[in-house]
Amino acid sequence: MARCGSKGSGTRMFRWWVSLAFAGAAFAQPSPVFRVGVDLVHVIATVKTQDGQLVGSLEKGDFEVYDNGAKQEIAVFEHHTELPLSVALQIDTSGSTAKDLKYEADASSRFIRALFNEGNPLDALSLFTFNWRVTQEVNFTRNVKRLDATLKLLHGEAGTALYDAIYLGAGRLELREGRKAIVVVTDGGNTVSKYTIDDALQAAHMADAVIYSVVVMPITNPVGRNTGGEHALQIMAERTGGKIFFPSSGPELDRVFTDIIRELRMQYLIGFYPKNVPLNKERFHKLEVRTTHPDLRVSARNGYYGEVEGVHGSPQDRVTLSPEPPKRKD
Repeated sequence: MARCGSKGSGTRMFRWWVSLAFAGAAFAQPSPVFRVGVDLVHVIATVKTQDGQLVGSLEKGDFEVYDNGAKQEIAVFEHHTELPLSVALQIDTSGSTAKDLKYEADASSRFIRALFNEGNPLDALSLFTFNWRVTQEVNFTRNVKRLDATLKLLHGEAGTALYDAIYLGAGRLELREGRKAIVVVTDGGNTVSKYTIDDALQAAHMADAVIYSVVVMPITNPVGRNTGGEHALQIMAERTGGKIFFPSSGPELDRVFTDIIRELRMQYLIGFYPKNVPLNKERFHKLEVRTTHPDLRVSARNGYYGEVEGVHGSPQDRVTLSPEPPKRKD
């Protein structure tokens, strides 16, 4: 077993990253403006009807993308994308989950088999557990037998490092190419994390990972539930383009895993080169993906980390996007 360490260095955003190319002569200007080489920014999106039915038949012209409010030209578009998928399956093994672990492990095993039965042959899954610490039990693999054997050994103890699990899982996903998803199965609480919800969200955005929060909560009455933790999980799911689920039994958990696989197989890939984007002091760029059909709703991440425009500070803080993106080399 390999316990997670620090978040991976470097940002691999599906081989598309933002790199600064400063011109030496620019430092002599009183109000420096530096050219920035901008590679493709990509967004994974799902589209549903008002009653929650997935829509997989839209085309490029059915979408609009806005970066900090500025409409962008869509340069890359794929529907039902078959890009390799990496899933970080994270199971809460804190003391409060002990009674539910067997059916969670059984349902997770069925989820893994269904995931690998279709899709890209390069799809892979890594199994994490978290209680008072986070452990990467199995690295990214397609070895179902090894994953099954590990799932059978799960047992519950101690506290819940929920945000640490998402932060560290995102760090491992950041090193991988293709689509990324974090599926976190928990009873909703966070008690001992070193990292905050903001840290976890930033790590997920840096990894381009979609979060699916699965809150296993047999208690339907708000009394006795960690509604604050559930709200945090909902925020993380929504802001990364994922979804939160509330199964209360074994069969319901199977249905949730089926729904997650269906969403993963019906995703759209949308890519754009940021152009004429208004910058501010925050590195976080707000993204909005819309459809031209008012009766449909889009789930996609709400931003990415890019350039800033600084009023004060060093010249490196005052950067703007170059008028044209660099030519890509095949």
